Amino acid sequence: MARKYRIAVLAGDGVGCEVVPEALKVLRAVEEVSSLNFEFINVDGGATYWLKTGRREEWPPEAYSICRESDAVLFGAVGIPGVCYPDGTSVGNKVIFGLRFGLDLYANVRPVKLYEGVPCPLVGRRPGDVDFVIVRENTEDLYVPIRGFLERGEARELAIDVRVVTRKGAERVIRYAFELCRRRRGAPIDGRRRVTCIDKSNVLRGCLFFRQVFNEVAGNYPDIERDYAYVDAFTQWIITKPERYDVCVTTNMFGDIVTDLTSVLQGGMGMAPSGEIGDGKAMFEPVHGTAPDIAGKGIANPIATILSAKMMLEWLGDKYGDSSAKIGASRIEEAVRRVLAEGRVRTPDLGGTSRTSEVGDAVASMVKQVA
Repeated sequence: MARKYRIAVLAGDGVGCEVVPEALKVLRAVEEVSSLNFEFINVDGGATYWLKTGRREEWPPEAYSICRESDAVLFGAVGIPGVCYPDGTSVGNKVIFGLRFGLDLYANVRPVKLYEGVPCPLVGRRPGDVDFVIVRENTEDLYVPIRGFLERGEARELAIDVRVVTRKGAERVIRYAFELCRRRRGAPIDGRRRVTCIDKSNVLRGCLFFRQVFNEVAGNYPDIERDYAYVDAFTQWIITKPERYDVCVTTNMFGDIVTDLTSVLQGGMGMAPSGEIGDGKAMFEPVHGTAPDIAGKGIANPIATILSAKMMLEWLGDKYGDSSAKIGASRIEEAVRRVLAEGRVRTPDLGGTSRTSEVGDAVASMVKQVA
């Protein structure tokens, strides 16, 4: 009997409310051509909800439990510019960090892949040249809530953020990167499986420790080449020779920064999916955030969210040994590939004039045509 997957859906704010429905549309198309069955549970949350409730709460009391008890979470984005707490903290952070830390989603997995028909700013780079994954540690570093201000005489004099790198946190995300590498085909330039450690170990003690743990874990994977890059040098190398990279692993803040850079190689934020993955729980979301400059215009690119849904099916397939989920993921990616290659339907960020819903319609229709 086919398994029914319970998916918590949190669209959030801004374009999240526009792109998530398109991913659901595509998942419904997968249902029509497979034995898969989904139950989508809509969950409120974010800055819009906070304003609606009279600035009292970011999500309903039952929201976290719904997400925890679901098979996976499909997330849009949260946050509205200027909607903040008195200390300047953005409203919406309690939702994203509540899920990230509460479900212990320690591996933030961000694939960077260039598809046919998508413009790349690097001269001469074609699909196949850009195909790597950045695995970002997701529960430590500067994002731990050890921070504060020193205020005297109504003047703010000092700000402190504490960086935390633990053996457990480093070890498990590095191991995840090596295991992921084993499932891939290697770097485009030479087919060699390699994991690159991105750090600043020539200056920072946390990075020195991260690299030490990297070397310890790498010793258990003699079939995979270990590689190193200081984060500042990496920002040069990734745009001069992206085809050399296969899987990269790094700390939380560095990963947050470099993945915004690398998204440009695949056509921009609208093409960048991600998964936040732990031991038994996972959440999938586009990298782009709420995009307030285009929110409400119906022109946001839903491909990142659709590919995040594809990642969700891959993860469910691995977790439950469900070949139907894996085939569904392949159908989605092939449908995206064909729609992009044809070039008739694309949003303005990719040089087209299509609306968000038109791209979702095109991909959903193509899912039903993929053999």
